Amino acid sequence: MKSERDEVKNGGVEEEERELKRKREKEQSPPLDELEDDAFKGRGKHSRNVEVRRDCPYLDTVNRQVLDFDFERFCSVSLSNLNVYACLVCGKYFQGRSQKSHAYTHSLEAGHHVYINLLTEKVYCLPDSYEINDPSLDDIRHVLNPRFSRAQVEELDRNKQWSRALDGSDYLPGMVGLNNIQKTEFVNVTIQSLMRVTPLRNFFLIPENYQHCKSPLVHRFGELTRKIWHSRNFKGQVSPHEFLQAVMKASKKRFRIGQQSDPVEFMSWLLNTLHMDLRTSKDASSIIHQCFQGELEVVREYQGNESKEISRMPFLMLGLDLPPPPLFKDVMEKNIIPQVALFDLLKKFDGETVTEVVRPKLARMRYRVTKSPPYLMFHMVRFKKNNFFKEKNPTLVNFPVKDMELRDYIPSLPTAAEGGKVSSKYNLIANIVHDGKPEDGYFRVFVQRKSQELWYEMQDLHVAETLPQMVELSEAYMQIYELQEE
Repeated sequence: MKSERDEVKNGGVEEEERELKRKREKEQSPPLDELEDDAFKGRGKHSRNVEVRRDCPYLDTVNRQVLDFDFERFCSVSLSNLNVYACLVCGKYFQGRSQKSHAYTHSLEAGHHVYINLLTEKVYCLPDSYEINDPSLDDIRHVLNPRFSRAQVEELDRNKQWSRALDGSDYLPGMVGLNNIQKTEFVNVTIQSLMRVTPLRNFFLIPENYQHCKSPLVHRFGELTRKIWHSRNFKGQVSPHEFLQAVMKASKKRFRIGQQSDPVEFMSWLLNTLHMDLRTSKDASSIIHQCFQGELEVVREYQGNESKEISRMPFLMLGLDLPPPPLFKDVMEKNIIPQVALFDLLKKFDGETVTEVVRPKLARMRYRVTKSPPYLMFHMVRFKKNNFFKEKNPTLVNFPVKDMELRDYIPSLPTAAEGGKVSSKYNLIANIVHDGKPEDGYFRVFVQRKSQELWYEMQDLHVAETLPQMVELSEAYMQIYELQEE
């Protein structure tokens, strides 16, 4: 099993360095037509029929303890991503299996004979080059590519069983820790929060739902979702390494390994990017908008102008303005930590409270929620940058964990036709908090496990059950509420 230090080392390799190494070793890498593989079967003069055997004398050399499929699928010698095999004895990745390939050479030099193709999931014995068809290897295939039936997906929120890793430790599917690959806790808390959004999770657990999509980010997010919820993992933790590489590429290194970022900014970017990649046409919806998109009515009044501008705008997240902290200390010479109720913060969206803005020009704004989404996200605006440093507002927000009646906060919510009522009662399912100073603090998240309605505190690899009262005492930064079913 790779240590977290190894992950940092691997995660810190920059894309430019990889490209240079690929170019340097390209001449040493065998030509593509010599990398005999079923993925290229029938595409050239080197294709041939492969013998299939049920028995192999080397199966007892397979070492599941060293297998880790969370990293990028590149050959450890040539850094190529074509025809990559994993050695099931030492866990390293090699290219091809012909007599001039790196896997073939490794089998002779190290005496390691069992390899799995990371794309086709077929297992081969080298240097004899025959395929092994043995059901005892199915558990490795399931870890390489976790798969769920629709019936299994429906049962996830009712499952109360623990799973056991190879080292004997127990873990809860869906409640596994995520490795911090050098200042990436902002990604980890975002992922753990989104894993509680049932329709989103169920959508990504079935790859057929997005097989039309060509975006690597979408497919890496789907793979990560399946690994987090898989009940047959070899270890009770998951590394988001491949997903992070896709994020770096898609965001043009706006979010990157080794550089701390804001989970609110990352959540906004991720949801919008996934939506753009998933939609089949310009006006089409996606699972992202079906879960998170609501609608605001915005009334804008300019100073010295009696006319009003009324517009409708969609939203995925509502920003809540905290009252400014006190400037002075109390009699005990300690900072006063004020408290505010979520009820008071949500008055901003009741359609009557005026908010003054200065950009693009001075105006008085009134906001009214005209459509509330199934999953409501709040962002407490804690950080502000001035010309010299970053400030943090320590105000505590008092919020309900269960049965938040949104209509009590925002009376202007629309009702159903013919006197019927639209459900507007929400339960908290995820609460991201920030601890410490603005520049060197850290993020953690409280999430709910639906099958037993228990709360867990998660910070990278740390996963521990906690009390609902502890959730309410934290410095909330971003929250996700779920609409109760009628």
